[in-house]
Amino acid sequence: MNTDGHRSERGWAAPDVEIATPRLMLRRWRPEDLAPFAAMNCDPRVMEFFPKPLSREESDAMVSRIQQHFEDHGFGLWAVEVPGVTPFAGFIGLAIPRFTAHFTPCVEIGWRLVAECWGQGFASEGARAVLDHAFGPHRLPEVVSMTATCNLRSRRVMERIGMRHDPRDDFDHPSIAPGDRLCRHVLYRATPI
Repeated sequence: MNTDGHRSERGWAAPDVEIATPRLMLRRWRPEDLAPFAAMNCDPRVMEFFPKPLSREESDAMVSRIQQHFEDHGFGLWAVEVPGVTPFAGFIGLAIPRFTAHFTPCVEIGWRLVAECWGQGFASEGARAVLDHAFGPHRLPEVVSMTATCNLRSRRVMERIGMRHDPRDDFDHPSIAPGDRLCRHVLYRATPI
């Protein structure tokens, strides 16, 4: 894979690209991110809308999958750094869901930040930059985002970054037991302007 920012036979060939915003640096993962990521993944506030907190092993395995996703697709879930505040605040980025639904295959934008960084606009700021990257260098025709219907914080971010919701797209997540409060999901969509 070439690393000069041009397309290769495998797709966009800039897996080490960083995305800077006025307050954030979205970058590839480092070994020192593993411990704070694991701490975040067992925080009940952060994991409220996920089936369960992650063990250290599950958290580390997720980072391995994220790294492989970058290698396979040239984009992924970037680690978020807030210069002058914290070297690791969570992730914001793009991923290809591993389940089948009426809207797959697709590319999803998602975020997960430490609770101490909530309410400061970091998720919206980073997600806008990721959408620009998705529709610019990657030339994606559409990006989706999804969450449990009860996750109002994430839904507000989706709306702030200009994503659109059609209730006809809502679905039961195949990885969550029917009847579970997290099973029903909303789907938001964004396309290039």
